[in-house]
Amino acid sequence: MTRQVPTLDIGRYDTDRDAFVAELGAAYREFGFCCISGHGIAPELIDGAYEAFRRFFALPEAVKRRYHVPGSGGARGYTPFGIETAKDARHPDLKEFWHIGREIPRDSVYAAVMPPNLWPAEVPGFREYGYGLYEALDQLGSRVLRALALHIDLPEHFFEGRTDSGNSILRPLHYPPITAPDVPNVRAGAHEDINLITLLVGASAEGLEVLTREGDWLPITTQGDAIVVNIGDMLQRLTNHVYPSTTHRVVNPANAQARVSRYSVPFFLHPNPDVVLDVLPSCVSAEHPSRYPEPITANDYLMQRLREIKLV
Repeated sequence: MTRQVPTLDIGRYDTDRDAFVAELGAAYREFGFCCISGHGIAPELIDGAYEAFRRFFALPEAVKRRYHVPGSGGARGYTPFGIETAKDARHPDLKEFWHIGREIPRDSVYAAVMPPNLWPAEVPGFREYGYGLYEALDQLGSRVLRALALHIDLPEHFFEGRTDSGNSILRPLHYPPITAPDVPNVRAGAHEDINLITLLVGASAEGLEVLTREGDWLPITTQGDAIVVNIGDMLQRLTNHVYPSTTHRVVNPANAQARVSRYSVPFFLHPNPDVVLDVLPSCVSAEHPSRYPEPITANDYLMQRLREIKLV
């Protein structure tokens, strides 16, 4: 297969804006995915975060479970192996993960739905590297959203007042080695993301695949500093499917890579909890009437989806 998800240098937003916005918009309309290079996030920050996350996942199971909060939907802290299940999937995903959320004042109006972070005392540097990466990806996501807004004739900063207190999540993930012969072939079942956009750091390992319009699974691996950025269901809903939220999965490599751990770190960029997900008028026409006549708040939509994937 010769088609591939393009890689675009986001530095062109400042030097070649019209062409960059057009190419980015075309990539998302076609694939729902694009790889973003030239973002300026320091390699030392990414490498340091990955090393801290690896050290956490290497801890004894009993230690990791001290940071699991039953009944919280995994909003913060640790979620053990085999809990999250893709919608309509027969098997749980073969992964364990940690959630880092936005640091907000505890008297914030969003405090009830955005709990404080947990930090593992056993791993020096986890908080500094983890939240440093959170903030860097949050800023990069805002830059991507500016370009996406321009592509659909919205003001450049349309999303910023709607995401500045977003319930966004950094999710360090560990897929343990596959050793048993009868394990399902999929580490993370076919799914779409819930949020506005997702930024994935560390897609250089084999396994990530995107479902094309033609029904083929297209592998995605990155080179250099590129970060995979994809559309989530909330942005698909807002844009009336102008930007599609594309089905994707993580499969087991058909080689020795299946027998080693796989790590990845997605950042799920969410709107502020009280933002109303109502289809944008600029994305509605006589040929494309609104698919979502009933608006819903971002937090209500999030909770509805978390129930579907068995996290709450």
